[in-house]
Parts: sequence; structure tokens; C-alpha cells
Amino acid sequence: MDAGSGGNDVKDSSSDGDIASVMGFSGFGKKARTFDLEAIFEQTRRTAIERSQRAFEERQQEEAQQEEAGSSQKSKVRPATKPSRPQESGDSSGDSSDDGSDSDSSSDPIGPPAPSQLAARGSSSHEDPDELVGPPLPPGYRASMAADDDDDDEEDMQEEDDNPVKKIPDTHEITLQHGSRTVSALGLDPSGARLVTGGYDYDVRFWDFAGMDSALQAFRSLQPCECHQIKSLQYSVTGDVILVVAGNAQAKVLDRDGFQVLECVKGDQYIVDMVNTKGHTAMLNSGCWHPKIKEEFLTCSNDGTVRTWDLNSEKKHKSVFKPRSLQGKRVTPTCCAYSRDGKLIAAGCQDGTIQIWDRNLSVHTKFHCRKAHTPGSDICCLAFSYDGTTLASRGGDDTLKTWDIRNFSKPLNVASGLTTIFPMTDCCFSPDDRLLVTGTSVKKGEGNGKLAFFDRASFQKVYEIEVTDASVVRCLWHPKLNQIMVGTGNGLAKVYYDPVKSQRGAKLCVVKSKRKERQAETLTQDYIITPHALPMFREARQRSTRKQLEKDRLDPLKSHKPEPPVSGPGRGGRVAAHGGTLSSFIVKNIALDKTDDSNPREAILRHAKAASESPYWVAPAYTVTQPEPMFAEVESEDEEADKEPEWKKRKI
Repeated sequence: MDAGSGGNDVKDSSSDGDIASVMGFSGFGKKARTFDLEAIFEQTRRTAIERSQRAFEERQQEEAQQEEAGSSQKSKVRPATKPSRPQESGDSSGDSSDDGSDSDSSSDPIGPPAPSQLAARGSSSHEDPDELVGPPLPPGYRASMAADDDDDDEEDMQEEDDNPVKKIPDTHEITLQHGSRTVSALGLDPSGARLVTGGYDYDVRFWDFAGMDSALQAFRSLQPCECHQIKSLQYSVTGDVILVVAGNAQAKVLDRDGFQVLECVKGDQYIVDMVNTKGHTAMLNSGCWHPKIKEEFLTCSNDGTVRTWDLNSEKKHKSVFKPRSLQGKRVTPTCCAYSRDGKLIAAGCQDGTIQIWDRNLSVHTKFHCRKAHTPGSDICCLAFSYDGTTLASRGGDDTLKTWDIRNFSKPLNVASGLTTIFPMTDCCFSPDDRLLVTGTSVKKGEGNGKLAFFDRASFQKVYEIEVTDASVVRCLWHPKLNQIMVGTGNGLAKVYYDPVKSQRGAKLCVVKSKRKERQAETLTQDYIITPHALPMFREARQRSTRKQLEKDRLDPLKSHKPEPPVSGPGRGGRVAAHGGTLSSFIVKNIALDKTDDSNPREAILRHAKAASESPYWVAPAYTVTQPEPMFAEVESEDEEADKEPEWKKRKI
């Protein structure tokens, strides 16, 4: 074997030489040496411990001799103790042999002896080795002590990992003022840069953590669904669009700046079978995006259907799921959710049932629990755990339950006494899947709304945060930011974070000082330069802004000068001053007129002579086209009697 290996080495060296000669250099260099770093570190550590201990003992002996020689002051020195770090069994012989040899020059102390106080301090087992007086310590000893500190830190971190309560980021908080009414919807994009809030005041507000300052003002506010309460807001898996579910029958999709991308079509409400309609026909209750497919989203409505939609097809839904009761009757779904892998669709209904379908099979349910919550109580929220095996349900019967998807017949754990008033009260899992969070509701003036944390395994309430004196409606724990967003019943959106455990988000805006508002001192009219305009449209170039402002000030139209009061009888439809009203004008000119108009015929005939002499209204219009009027002569009664025919005359 050795000869063979030697032959191989000869062949390798000859082949290396041939390659080197061909490539034009002498050789490939020396082979790299290999070191056993662990052995070197261990040897250095032992040597450092031995030297430090030897120097420490010698210094103790010298101090004891000096104290015995001194007669003025006698102080008792505590006996020297060994360092707290345990020594290995193989080091005892080395210590005895080193103590016996006094010729080692490297162990001699340098400089004057240390005072007694320092010696007393050095005798403590927890003393820092850097404070000892003597030869400088090698880096190996420091590394060993640092290793001890690292071990302690690892133990602390292990304790923190064992206790999930220590991971809750609640040391700091900021408050975002959405409005005065309930914040019923919260949405965070996947990166955690923007937050959207919606409420009962029909508004949707956009918050940018990187662009906000300490004033905490939203950069945009709009009403996408007019006078309908916002039920749900959620960013897509890519964060480029937002799903808006309101109290109407048509869900909307907005982009990041609030402009409409899609509006779902409304179905025909006169068709009995909801499968044959193109969209929802009644008020929406909830909606969410598919966790894997960025173009697909889900909605549920009071028309008794759960529908999936495609972002690229707004004319019709994608598929329809119809929850049914035990008798086969229609049931209203109040909340809906996708599983983490997107293969299952779950719906919580008004009759307290939870029904789960396969995404590709819309007829029969895959999992069905008839008595998940109290019949007649609306299920507020459904949330899947990150591992995809557990489903949490928040019911209107003031309970929180967890379910195993693999055994859906009975709940794993139940927590009761969690008051809920709002039909969209949330529950969510922590990023490490060990805690379950939900909010509680209170009536006005009866206490504070709380955020309750339950251990997923034992389902014991392990922590609680008092948020405000109103109900806690929405809660959201972002996995990347490690921050908790809460929507309350009095129009507030609170963000809880920890400066050490949290990332970005609220930490970006709280450190920025409030911007000073810039106020314009003078209002000037912009001057538009048109170099290629015709001479008749070209404006004269302004030489001075101050002169133009003075001219504009004198112009009543540009300066918006108010009109002066009217003096005299009035002009331009405006009444003159005398009270300044039409009634005062009438009283002055008509009601107080002293002329007597008791005989209207005389009042009219008073103008007859002037009308006949200088006609103005009627007579000039007929002078050209009409002949002169000829009136019949008036005869007496006797003449009229003579002209009557004989048969009309009265016989005597």
C-alpha cells in the first residue's frame, strides 16, 4: 500500500511539473499548512489561567508580608480564593510544578505592589480580570471569559425563547387618529411600509411610516364606496393593490395610491339560484386575498354565497360556494378566509357553523362543524395558523376556539368571557405561532377595551394590554415588523412596538421632528412665458413683482375689493341704503306715499291728457298700419224709438 501510494505521489508530482512547465511557471507553490484551532485555543486558555492564578497568589503573599511588617496600621485581609471558573483535573499537577519553579521570569510582577483595597477586591470570585495588577493578560483568557458571557447570554435567550410573553412588542406605542367613529378595517402591506384604515365614517386613510413625521398625519383620505361602512381592507400578496369590502354589494380593488382598478359586477337580484348570477346581490360581510395567487380574492355576502374573483375578469365571478344548513336551507356567511396554502376556503355562518370547501370543488364541503358556536350567533373571524393545522374562530357568543383541521369534530381549546359587540372582531396568531391574540369589547363608560394573549398549547391567558376606554375591534400582528396594530371603537388606530425587537414601521416616524408649516407671505400671480406666441397674444415681460402687486391692488377685480354701499335710488339691481333691504325700500317709496289713490278711475284719468297729447305706448305702434278709428254717433232715445220697425213697436 505504501509503495502504491508513493507511486501515486510521484505521478502527481510529475503531472504537476508537466502542467507547470506548459503554463510557463516553476510550480504551484507550497501546500497550505493545517492547524488544529480548537487545540490551540484550549492550550492558550489553560496557559492564561495558570499565569493569572500564579501572579495573583504571588501578589497576595507580598501584600501579606508588607502588612505584617507595618506597625502603624494593621488590617485583616481576606484569604485569597481561586477564580470561579472550574479547573480541569489535568491542571493540578501543572500548577504544583509551576509553583515549585521560581525561575520563570514571565511570572514576575511588574511595578510596585498593589494596595490592600485592590487585593481585597481581587479576592472576589466575580472580579473582572482586567482590573488585576500584574502582567498583561493574554487574549485567550479574555476569550474564555467572553465565552462564559456568551453562555449566559445564550441561557437568557433560551429562557426568552421558552417564554413567548417576552416576545410581545408592547414597550412603546403610537396613536393614529383615524376619525371619531369605529375603526372597522386594518390592512398592512407585506413589506410593512404602509397602513390603511377604514371605519364607520366611510373613510379610508393611507399612512406611510417612512413618510410620516411625529405629527402622525395620513397622506391621503378618500371614500371609495360613498356612504357605505368599510368592512374589510387587505393588501394583496405582492402589496400593489388593496381589496375594499364595504356595506354595498360590489367589492372594489384600489392601487397603492387609492385609484380604482376594479369594481365587481352586481348580480341580478330577481334570479333565485345565486349560481346563475354574475355577482353578489346583497351587502358584503368580508373578503380576503389568496395567499399564493396575486390575482384571486374571496368575498362573502348576505345573499348566502361565497364567491372567488379574478382581478383580470370583472364581468363575472370565478366560482361560487353556497353554505347550507342541516335542512339544506340557505345560510348567510359572515366571514371567510383562505388556508395558508390556499387550497381550502373556510366560511363562518350566522347559524354558528363553520364550513370548509376544497378550492377546486365548490359543491360539497370537505369539513363541516354544525355546532361550532352557539346557533344564531355570528362568527366574527376565522384565522389559520402559520403551520396550517390549526383554525381559530372568534364567535359572537363571546368565545374564542381553536380547531384541528385533521379532527374537526370538536374544538381543541375554548376560551369564554370575551365580550364582543362588533361583527368584525379579530383574532390572529403571533409570528412564532405560539400565541393567539384577540380583542374585547366594552360599552361606553363601563371599562377599557383589552387585547388578550392566549398560549396556543395550554390556552391560558398569559398577557393582557389595556388599549383604551372603548372596544378593541381589529388586531393585526405583522410578522416582518413584529408590531401589533389595533383598531378601536373610538376612531383610533394604535401601533405597539419594541425598539429592540421590532423592525422599521413605527420606529421610522417617531424619530422625525414635526415639519414646520410654510406660510406664503404674499400671493402672486404666476407669470407664464410663451416665447413663440403671436404679438397680439404676447404678454409684456414683468420687470418688477412689487409694481405688479401694487397695480393688482388698485384693480378691484384682481384684489377682490368689496363693492361700496349704494347711494341714491339704487342701480344694477341693488337697493340703496335705507336699511339695506327690499322691504325698507318698499316702505320708503310706496307705503309712505302721501298721494290719495282711493278713486282708481280718477288716478288713471289724471294721465289721460298727457297720453293723448304725446302718446308713447300704444298709439305710435298703430299709426302706420291701422286706419283712423271711426266711432258710431250717439243718438237719443226718441230717435232710436222712431227707427224701430213696426213689429217691434208696442201696441197701445
